[in-house]
Amino acid sequence: MMNIQNLLIRNEKNSDYEEISHITELAFEKLEISNHTEQFIVEALREAGVLTVSLVAEIEGCVVGHIAFSPVTISDGTVDWYGLGPVSVHPDYQRQGIGKSLIQKGLSYLESRGAKGCCLVGHPEYYRKFGFENVPGLSIEGVPPEVFFALSFDGNFPKGSVMFHEGFGADGR
Repeated sequence: MMNIQNLLIRNEKNSDYEEISHITELAFEKLEISNHTEQFIVEALREAGVLTVSLVAEIEGCVVGHIAFSPVTISDGTVDWYGLGPVSVHPDYQRQGIGKSLIQKGLSYLESRGAKGCCLVGHPEYYRKFGFENVPGLSIEGVPPEVFFALSFDGNFPKGSVMFHEGFGADGR
């Protein structure tokens, strides 16, 4: 087991792509709510040139986690909002704070680049820790409101329907 005190969060490199795909596949492999397409989503976002932030968690030279952020479209015309996801940590390293570190670093990076906010579909108890909340008037079609979250960096929330990039429909076929 590697020491997570040596955790480094950095931008992905071309040489990381295969490992990111593998870790993403493993991270979601046993998750019942997953369609098991997350690795294809990351690849589709990268190929479309919309992977705005793509960070890896590295311990002693080995990639053990990844997080992706890409622009979202909001029906009210609000710009500079991003979707978080997927975020993946190798199963051997889960529940050690690596995902939390990736999320915090990614959100900080987004905000420093002028983003107005971030949204995601995820586990209610987990994402509230980062300041994400269910926002009345902001939704994704077909997604229960209790698992759709938004975090505003400037205190203003858009109203309307959010659409993640079409890459989220990738299924590897």
